[in-house]
Amino acid sequence: MMMGVEEEHEKMNGLFPAVRMRRLRKLKLIKEARLYTDELILPLFIDEHLKGAGGSGRRPIESMPGQYRLSIEEAVKEVLEARSLGIKSILLFGIPLRKDERGSESFNEDGIIQRAVRRIKEEVGDVIVITDLCLCEYTTHGHCGLIEDGRVVNDPTLEILGRIAVSQAEAGADIVAPSGMMDGMVGAIRTALDENGLSDTAIMSYAAKYCSALYGPFRDAADSGYKFGDRSSYQMDSANAREALREVELDIREGADIVMVKPAIFYLDVISRVRARFDIPLAAYNVSGEYSMLVAASDKGYLKKEEVMMEGLTAIKRAGADLIITYFAKEAARLL
Repeated sequence: MMMGVEEEHEKMNGLFPAVRMRRLRKLKLIKEARLYTDELILPLFIDEHLKGAGGSGRRPIESMPGQYRLSIEEAVKEVLEARSLGIKSILLFGIPLRKDERGSESFNEDGIIQRAVRRIKEEVGDVIVITDLCLCEYTTHGHCGLIEDGRVVNDPTLEILGRIAVSQAEAGADIVAPSGMMDGMVGAIRTALDENGLSDTAIMSYAAKYCSALYGPFRDAADSGYKFGDRSSYQMDSANAREALREVELDIREGADIVMVKPAIFYLDVISRVRARFDIPLAAYNVSGEYSMLVAASDKGYLKKEEVMMEGLTAIKRAGADLIITYFAKEAARLL
C-alpha cells in the first residue's frame, strides 16, 4: 500500500530525499563566516635608511614579493591607499639606523616609529595606528629582550618595554602590540601607560606567539634575525595548545584589550580554542611565511592566488578571529 506524503516524510525522519543540502548551495544563500574589510590590519615596515618619496623611498623585500620597506613618506602613501580601500587599521614595524645592546632607539621620542606615527596621524587622521612593541628590530643581538651572561632575561626587559609603550603612545599610537613574549609584559606596559596619563591607549598582546619556522621572511623584512641561539626560551613550542590558553588567560588578567594568536593558518585549532574559552577581541597574524608560500606557489602556477588567499583568510575568520593581520590586506580589500 502506498504511503501518503506526510507518512513518507515522517518515516524518512528528515533524511534524503526530503533534505537536499544542494538547494541552498545552488542559491549561494548561506555563508556562515564573512570577511569584512575593516577587520583587516595591514602591516608596514618603516625603514629609517630610506629617505624621500622617490625611488629610494621604497625597497622591495626579496623573500616577500609584493612587499616593501618604506620611508615615512612612502608609508603615508600606503596608508592613504589602504584607507581608500576601506582598511582602517595598520601595524607598524621599525627598522632604525642605529642599534645597540639595549635597543635604545625603540624608545627614542624621535625614533623611526615615533616619527612615522606622528606623520601618519597628521596626514591621514582617521586610521587606527598599532605599533609593534619589541626589541628585536632595535638590538644588535636581535633578541626580544635584554641579554645578560648570554641569555635573554625577562624581568629587566619589562622596564624597557614600558618605556617603549609610553614613547609610542605619546607619539599618537592608538594601540601598542607587545610581541616579545616576556612574562608579565602586559602588566608592566599597562602600569607604565596608566602612570603616564595614557590610560586610553589599548594593548593588543601577542599572547600566543609560537616559535615558528614561518617567520623567516619577516626577519629579512624587519632586519630582526638573532645573532645566537634561538627564541624557544620565550616563544611557545609549536606542539602546545593548552599552554596557549594559559598564556592568553594571564595576559587578560594583566590588562590586555585584544589578544593574538601567531601564526594563523597553521594554528587554526589554537584560534578556535581561544575563541571558545575567552570572550575578548581576538586577532590572528597571517604571517610572512604563510604569505610567501602562497605567493611562490601562485607564481609557479600551482595555485590560484586570489582564490587561495580568500579561502585562507576565511578559514582564519571561521576559526574565530575578529581581526586578521595580513600582508594580503589590500588585495583582499579590493576583492571584498
